[in-house]
Amino acid sequence: MIKNNIFSIFVALIILYLSLAGSSTFGQNGFINIPYVDKIGHFGLYFILMAVIILEHRKLFQNTRQLIITALIPFLFGTIIEFLQMAITNDRKGEILDALANAGGITAALYLWLIIKPYHKYNIR
Repeated sequence: MIKNNIFSIFVALIILYLSLAGSSTFGQNGFINIPYVDKIGHFGLYFILMAVIILEHRKLFQNTRQLIITALIPFLFGTIIEFLQMAITNDRKGEILDALANAGGITAALYLWLIIKPYHKYNIR
């Protein structure tokens, strides 16, 4: 099972580290002072996570319903991380807008796959 999900697990571990590491780990610079710029990061990371999950299991999805049910995995993962940020970190806080950005990234990856899927060749060798 792990062998089939190695890239998904790797991306999830990166997200877990970035989410739970203290903000002092990354340093504070005033180079980018855009409000809510971290939401773009949330969107991008969960877009990548969902895209990797889809690509690893693209031959297994028989219909869109299975794909949507699979999308619950990264969504629940992100939600749990938001609660962990509130519970175990001192300088991070879980935010509903972060969870919405996560869901947006997951949804964008789903829509992109549904657009690309009809053109995807399964028998590429």
